[in-house]
Amino acid sequence: MSTATTAGLWRDRRFRTFWSAQGVSEFGDRITELALPLIAVTMLDASPSQVGFLTAAVWLPNLASLFIGAWVDRRPDKRPLMIAADLIRTVVLLTLPVAYWLDLLTLGHLYVIAILAGTAHVMFNTAYAAFFVRLVAREDYLEANSKLSATRSISFMGGPALGGLLVQWLTAPFAMIADALTFVFSAIQLSRLDVEPAVTEESSEPLLRRAAAGMRYVLKHPYLRPGLACATTVNFFNLISLALLVLFASRNLGLSAGVIGVALGIGASGGLLGAVSASPLSRRLGAGPVIAFGAVVFPGSVAIAALADGPTWVKAAALAVAEFVGAFAVMCFDVPLNSLEAAVVHEHMRSRVAGAFSTINYGIRPLGAVVGGFLGTWIGVRETLLVSAAGGLLSVLWLIGTPIIRARELTGLEPPEL
Repeated sequence: MSTATTAGLWRDRRFRTFWSAQGVSEFGDRITELALPLIAVTMLDASPSQVGFLTAAVWLPNLASLFIGAWVDRRPDKRPLMIAADLIRTVVLLTLPVAYWLDLLTLGHLYVIAILAGTAHVMFNTAYAAFFVRLVAREDYLEANSKLSATRSISFMGGPALGGLLVQWLTAPFAMIADALTFVFSAIQLSRLDVEPAVTEESSEPLLRRAAAGMRYVLKHPYLRPGLACATTVNFFNLISLALLVLFASRNLGLSAGVIGVALGIGASGGLLGAVSASPLSRRLGAGPVIAFGAVVFPGSVAIAALADGPTWVKAAALAVAEFVGAFAVMCFDVPLNSLEAAVVHEHMRSRVAGAFSTINYGIRPLGAVVGGFLGTWIGVRETLLVSAAGGLLSVLWLIGTPIIRARELTGLEPPEL
């Protein structure tokens, strides 16, 4: 286990190495998040429902994450799995520019890319849950999550702008090469890390039984159960809007790929502010109240963009403001909640808990994307964004009366007896 102090995280070579891998790959992800729907909308003339299906395909593999997490939990060394996930995503993404060059690009190909890359993403995340606590000491969880979230927020600032420019200069399919290269860098950096593997419990239990045990653990846990319910509600309504946001900005607001990227990039500075503010806010106001604040404001912020009208600069500014508010709020939600969950999970259950969480929390996202696509076709894209904003406000109800809302400090928290 790492014994670095909070101040020492800046000098911890292992953490810096992992931090660089995470930061670079996050920038690549931002390019793909913009390029993939733009390929569907501008090159393949996709309808709102088809764009919704594409977004759903990205998150569909999370439905299997419970079983992937149970399988990962039995591997003591999670690092090779994370490296393999990076390399798989590299190969999958490189098939897109090849298909474009051969004039074989179709919506079906985009769906396959989304599913395969999403599956590798699930394997990486379930392994990361156990890897993180071997890399970072308990007293540094909040600070480490804050630093990693800050990097992610910076990627949301520069990534969309970079992605928009690459899409305009190189075309969207060739812009995907940049994302593929970031996964190569991540794999190289991970291969340089020397992290002591966890001691896994010896068990001959079948995979299905281990997966079921992970789900029961989450559903009985006084912290994990309400946190999962809240996050799942947030994600469902957020994906309704996320599935259509690029289409809305392009077709309804009439913004170019470059303007969309710049607006999203400027707005994402709210995420950086939120990431660096979440830790001191949690210490001053308490982790629980900060989580509740994020649960309300994050999904509701899309209404700012949905109500935009007027000149092009006003529409672009509204998109940027909506992104700023939402990005700030989601960091206030994620940083303390992730840190709290890391403190109250038993060591041998971490990957299974991550898998169970992803199955429900991320597994709901395909449904949200599909619902968003159908609603966009049925009642209109702008109206669907407003439905998403209103529905997301319900998520905070899951926290009322729970230990999460009462949580102030994380240092005294321990995994409960279940």
